[in-house]
Amino acid sequence: MDTINFRRNRRLRNVSGIRSMVRETILKKEDLIYPIFVVEGNSVKNEIPSMPGIYHLSLDNLAIEVDEVVSLGIPSIILFGLPNSKDDVGSEAYSDDGIVQKATRFVKERHPDLVVIADTCLCQYTDHGHCGIVRDGQVVNDESLDLLTKTAISQAKAGADIIAPSNMMDGFVAAIRQGLDAAGFGDIPIMSYAVKYSSAYYGPFRQAANSSPQFGDRKTYQMDPANRIEAIREAESDVMEGADFLIVKPALSYLDIIRDVKNNFTLPVVAYNVSGEYSMVKAAALNGWINEEEVVIETLTSMKRAGADIIMTYHAKDAARWLEGK
Repeated sequence: MDTINFRRNRRLRNVSGIRSMVRETILKKEDLIYPIFVVEGNSVKNEIPSMPGIYHLSLDNLAIEVDEVVSLGIPSIILFGLPNSKDDVGSEAYSDDGIVQKATRFVKERHPDLVVIADTCLCQYTDHGHCGIVRDGQVVNDESLDLLTKTAISQAKAGADIIAPSNMMDGFVAAIRQGLDAAGFGDIPIMSYAVKYSSAYYGPFRQAANSSPQFGDRKTYQMDPANRIEAIREAESDVMEGADFLIVKPALSYLDIIRDVKNNFTLPVVAYNVSGEYSMVKAAALNGWINEEEVVIETLTSMKRAGADIIMTYHAKDAARWLEGK
């Protein structure tokens, strides 16, 4: 054929070594945060039906789990607690002897260098399942801030390295920052659930955390999935109030939002690869419809490519093994 002047882009794809040399996005095990569900009791290791491979763990079995996390080189975990009892103000959330507080002390004694993040919310601890105080059928904002601040302080006292408030009350970062500073925890960073959508992808988590609302929904405080500009307003508020990290949740259907947040702010961006995203992959893999390893690595890489610096994911242990083998 006659010589045609066009680009030979395939030259950089010919061999694996060259592909590695020019790869633009690198996923590492150090990018990962592994979520863990802790419960009261002994010898508890119950698989969550909608989340294959993820368990409710009592402290004795938590030891085995965190040992494995450390052995895999995953630098951080986030703890979600299921209390034995609930009430209308979620008092177990801010009890110094609460399940997350006990788990935090346990993990830090066993692995001092493992970064422990404490989820700071009330929904797992309230008998109505909402993320704040309910008055006359409404979730009230400012009264809820006081309890969220108490929860954050108790988690910091227990040894949490990072506080991660997930409640989406207005002003929650400012209130928690002020409370932590006043209690002598000025060096503890806040990993804010800055952009948290009211998403159907949370279904398996609500089963895992026993945190479904007993009435209504969370649309009055979590964001409308149709909104994009609002995400910038939410993140900007948290930056101004003193956040140290910005979480976008969910991740896979909100890659555009991750990129928007990354482009507009200089704080580290965390993508939360949520339970529904995990469970869909697991279900397809268990049915033999997909190659689980390839799909997980591609999915997590897409989140980094979109702008995430860190990824919170239930796939973390498997991903760390697969990445180590590459």
